[in-house]
Amino acid sequence: MRGAAKTIEARLRELGVELPAAIAPIANYVPFVRTGSLLIISGQLPLDNGKLPDTFKGKLGKNVFNEAGQQAARLAAINVLAQAQVALGDLGRVRRVLRLGGFINATPGFIALPAVMNGASDLMVQVFGDHGRHARTTVGVAELPLDAAVEIEAMIEFE
Repeated sequence: MRGAAKTIEARLRELGVELPAAIAPIANYVPFVRTGSLLIISGQLPLDNGKLPDTFKGKLGKNVFNEAGQQAARLAAINVLAQAQVALGDLGRVRRVLRLGGFINATPGFIALPAVMNGASDLMVQVFGDHGRHARTTVGVAELPLDAAVEIEAMIEFE
């Protein structure tokens, strides 16, 4: 095992993160696409053992509060990492997290979208250090699949 992979595994352990099995798509798409040195990961929901916890169902600003939204974004980002693990076979191959896209199921006027998305962004920096710093887009949306509070997608450069 290469040194980078050991470092990533150690960071995940320190954070108390055990990567789940990658979740199969729920519609007509693939979970990721590799092209050249880019890995594009389809939107991941905050599923835990394949199920959406009740605390992560609904809208931010209505029945899901900021802290639960951040936790949902973190869990969705963990599912992004699980897809990356399957796609690359080794998270030590990640050169850089280039971009995260966050979709937040929110009520009109909910303005704490960036704080919610930090749940995903913070995890990437904790796991990959400076290589986890990324560009990002955060968008409030009217609905998400399964009434999830958050969905996260990613673009990653790998070796």
